[in-house]
Amino acid sequence: MPSYRSRLSRPQQRVYDRSDAITSIAIKPSPKLIAAVAALSEILPAGQPARVQFAAQAIVDEICVSLRVPRLRVLVHETRPSNDRGELHGLYTPLADGTATIKVWMLTAKRGQVVAFRTFLRTLLHEVCHHLDYALLRLSNSLHTSGFYKRESSLFYQVGGARATVEPKGRAVARPLPSAD
Repeated sequence: MPSYRSRLSRPQQRVYDRSDAITSIAIKPSPKLIAAVAALSEILPAGQPARVQFAAQAIVDEICVSLRVPRLRVLVHETRPSNDRGELHGLYTPLADGTATIKVWMLTAKRGQVVAFRTFLRTLLHEVCHHLDYALLRLSNSLHTSGFYKRESSLFYQVGGARATVEPKGRAVARPLPSAD
């Protein structure tokens, strides 16, 4: 079976190759960003969409400000849409006026359970990466290349997603990885 890349036109293959070659996005997480990630890990289990949306919006705003790209609107919905193929976790929609939105869902379709914090954060950052492909990297399309998934992962670790835990006193903390500087 031919690879996905081989089915693309030559111009699309160039976009694919450029996307694949970029494996990280450098960001210096602000204290506000780290606090927003920690807040999300505390708020999400309660399953309150308005509060989750507020925390998710703060995370996205801080990333956009840090990278000097246009901000976008985050919408958090309850139950994931699903069909025979699976559940939709998130959706990035660029709009004609230059604005964009991210929709993320916080409850699983089958069981109605709140998704795990790391899953929710990775979904949010996945959709942010689509925005960064256009706004920061100036790609004409945002493709799911290996480089794309590596950029998503790099953001996750830089914002402290992997270290966000609930400590014994019930307080969530997120710590960024040490910088390479």
